[in-house]
Amino acid sequence: MTKILRFVERSANAGSSEPKFGILESENVIRAVASDPLYAGISLRDEVFTLDEVRLLAPVIPRSKVVCVGKNYADHAAEMGGEVPKQPIIFIKPNTTVIGPEETIVWPKESERVDHEAELAIVISKICRYVPRDKYKDVIFGYTLANDVTARDIQKIDGQWTRAKGFDTFCPLGPWIDTDFEPGDQAITCFVGDEKRQEAKLSDMFFKVPEIIEFISSVMTLLPGDVILTGTPAGIGPLQRGGRVRVSIEGLGSLSNQVSK
Repeated sequence: MTKILRFVERSANAGSSEPKFGILESENVIRAVASDPLYAGISLRDEVFTLDEVRLLAPVIPRSKVVCVGKNYADHAAEMGGEVPKQPIIFIKPNTTVIGPEETIVWPKESERVDHEAELAIVISKICRYVPRDKYKDVIFGYTLANDVTARDIQKIDGQWTRAKGFDTFCPLGPWIDTDFEPGDQAITCFVGDEKRQEAKLSDMFFKVPEIIEFISSVMTLLPGDVILTGTPAGIGPLQRGGRVRVSIEGLGSLSNQVSK
């Protein structure tokens, strides 16, 4: 599998260095590539780094939008007091919500309850509109992990989702984009500290990836680097101030973030 990373060097003289792109050649070795593979393909360079020598960034910063699917697992819809809708419910998070692995989720002063939502994320590869479900692979660059962080009390106050899900740092993505990953029966989990909060199979999604791509592209034009979050399973709950949260998907990796106090 090709895992594409975005990173900066940890060395003392690299504090002002520009982010680099690379591929994970082995469990701990990164081979640098010339430029963003999303737009320029993979052109290998001679530079090699170990994971210890770099700080991973969000593997993609959407130039346009993050589109999210709500209530896409029946058990999560039930815990929210409803059923899976007949058509996908979609909403948008600003691209300013995106942070990378090990970056801090900032608890907004306006909220007393901030929740985790573990999700599979799709990275779009090209400009597309009206994509039929049997052509969905033509527009997918790869997959990564996401945490759709939500100020749950604000969501209840507002009666809609924009402010509650739109705070800066409320969309951790990473640790890489896997261009060969295929969603199936892989487990998706979320831990808050040492406590397992969420566990399901990606196959439990009610609307699968082909349907999601078809539906969203029937509403809006998707652009290269757009990210789609595919929904979260049951078990959502509050984060802990000063604690940690970890989202994992079998075969795809883990995404861990600190929470501010």
